[in-house]
Amino acid sequence: MNKTEFLLELAEQLSPLPFEEIEDSRNYYSEMIDDRMEDGLSEGEAVAAVGDPGEIAAQILAEVPLGKLVKAKLKSRPALRAWEIVLLVLGSPVWIPLLAAALIIILAVYLVIWSLVLSLCAADLSLAASAAACVAAAVPFAVGGRLAVLAFALGAGLILAGLAVLLFLGCKRAAKASLWLGKVILRGIRSCFIGKEAAK
Repeated sequence: MNKTEFLLELAEQLSPLPFEEIEDSRNYYSEMIDDRMEDGLSEGEAVAAVGDPGEIAAQILAEVPLGKLVKAKLKSRPALRAWEIVLLVLGSPVWIPLLAAALIIILAVYLVIWSLVLSLCAADLSLAASAAACVAAAVPFAVGGRLAVLAFALGAGLILAGLAVLLFLGCKRAAKASLWLGKVILRGIRSCFIGKEAAK
């Protein structure tokens, strides 16, 4: 791949961005390629050393705020024709509630998942507190010489502590999975504005 092909592909991948930002990126990578060629690399080697234009564009798009992408997408849209406006207005009693319902359902499901994670964390804390209480309750039995009750209290404390550790590991995994799901949802929203390939 030569420099011109690289810059054309980069510009194509960055198409969701405003024109000025595409030009800034093209100029930056053009200078980077020129610098490497001045260091003695051939044009093909310099382009290869810079990297894959698709990966570079994906990284640039991932760092752009969603609001900026929405504005750029709305600016690049051609003006609506009269019949499109009429269809949007006439269909709005149907599509606006459906869109709102879909967004609310997605948000509600995500909040329910996080509430389950928080409930698991609360149960884990209660197990840890119960384990500490069992161990603390064993102290008077040790002083009183009631060895059977002492053994029971210490055993219950150790079992509860073990369950608390296991549940903590489950809470950690559930929290990571919930964060991953949030990223997937945001990536889906971003893909509506920048295209599915660039959103990954």
